[in-house]
Amino acid sequence: MDIKETIEKSVEKVTNTLKKDSSLLEKFKKTPVQIVEKIIGKNLPDDIISKIVELVKNKLKADKAKGAVEGAVDGIKDAIGGLTDMFKK
Repeated sequence: MDIKETIEKSVEKVTNTLKKDSSLLEKFKKTPVQIVEKIIGKNLPDDIISKIVELVKNKLKADKAKGAVEGAVDGIKDAIGGLTDMFKK
C-alpha cells in the first residue's frame, strides 16, 4: 500500500468515526493529532498526521456544506411542489 492510499483510507476512517461520535468530534477540535492517532491506531510521522488532520477538517467542512446545499434544494423542491399544487386547483 502506498502512502497516498494510506492517507486516503485514514482520512475516510477518521471522518466516518467523527461523524458517528460527537464527543470524539469535540475532542478532535481541541487535540486533532491525538484523536487521529487514536482512531487509526498508529503513530505516524508528524508530516503525515498533519496532512491527515488537514484533510479531515476539509472533508468535514465540505460534507457540512453539502448537507446545507442539499437541504436548500429540498426546500426549493417543496416550495415548487406547493406552488404547482396551488395552480392545479
